[in-house]
Amino acid sequence: MTDLPADGLMPFHAMEILKRAKVLEASGRSICHLEVGEPGSPPAPKVLEAVRQALPQAQGYTNAKGLGELREGLVAYYQNQHDVVVDADAIVCTMGSSAGFILAFHTAFRPGARIAITRPGYPAYVNTLLGLGFGITEIPLSVSNGWRLTGADIASAHAEQPFEGLLFASPANPTGAAIDRAGLADIIATCERLGITLISDEIYHGLDYRGPSVSALELTKNAIIINSFSKYYCMTGWRIGWMVLPEKLVRRAEILQQNLFISAPTLSQIAATVALGERDYAEEQKAGYANNRLALDDGLRALGFDVGGASDGAFYAYVGISKFSNDSMAFCEAMLEEAGVAMTPGIDFDRVNGQGYVRLSYAGKSETIALALERMSGFLR
Repeated sequence: MTDLPADGLMPFHAMEILKRAKVLEASGRSICHLEVGEPGSPPAPKVLEAVRQALPQAQGYTNAKGLGELREGLVAYYQNQHDVVVDADAIVCTMGSSAGFILAFHTAFRPGARIAITRPGYPAYVNTLLGLGFGITEIPLSVSNGWRLTGADIASAHAEQPFEGLLFASPANPTGAAIDRAGLADIIATCERLGITLISDEIYHGLDYRGPSVSALELTKNAIIINSFSKYYCMTGWRIGWMVLPEKLVRRAEILQQNLFISAPTLSQIAATVALGERDYAEEQKAGYANNRLALDDGLRALGFDVGGASDGAFYAYVGISKFSNDSMAFCEAMLEEAGVAMTPGIDFDRVNGQGYVRLSYAGKSETIALALERMSGFLR
């Protein structure tokens, strides 16, 4: 378990790499983008058509919780995908999952409360919590356990230093590790026994290669659920997500939404409402990621990267670079400048052991994966 200092705010290195890659592209360089986790395809055609039809209309504010049609669509989503009945009034549409995290932290916890996260994990968890003045406990995960969090991990960390909340993702960024139903039940039971408020980041739901994703809502009504249209529905730049809240937290979250964000972008809500009905299109994209996943893993393993088992979900490979370097940032910078391949250093996700890892996204086109592997081969030779 590692406690981070209150002044530990750091850049989001994936975005720093992307910024430099854009500069190189502007100078005429060809760059293979494997650094950011975003699909290479646009939203479904029916989504784009709905937006075209809506463009001439005034795009005023919606209800702070979101369009009624979108929230009712999400009610149907939970019924169809998870066999769970959700009250539309418990759903708040947000400016991406990022706004959902801010609302969740301020809704559920007192100022300065300590919240546990996993390491490695999404860097914005750390930086958002630090920036908002919350305390952090990191629970280290191990490649030997497939990077999966367990109830025993939570209990051990809590015994060392108690915390009020736990934020974790399944499937996870950067590892792609996913918790099965039994594992999720263990985590939920541990949190309830210890009085820990659970925030379940389900942004990569739908992108699980083992079978249907399991929502915490299937097992408890006490968790805060965060999800987004960014990944599965190919809508990263649209900045549209949602929360499902326990009844006792709904009104406070609505008031904070009114004051912090007013409402999610109206045009994006219109697009999201249609996207919910376009899962066949989303599944086509997922099939492409599944092919890329195997091709990238095989290629990286052949090049000498330390590749464990294929990721359970999401669209990332989190791999060791011990054969090449003990400085993931320097490795990524050199790979970008010399080979034109953009990837993210492991220090983004793990400030303790991340120097030995890099993360690569396989959400783009198969041609990009093949070209990137070719360029990496030349660079490493």
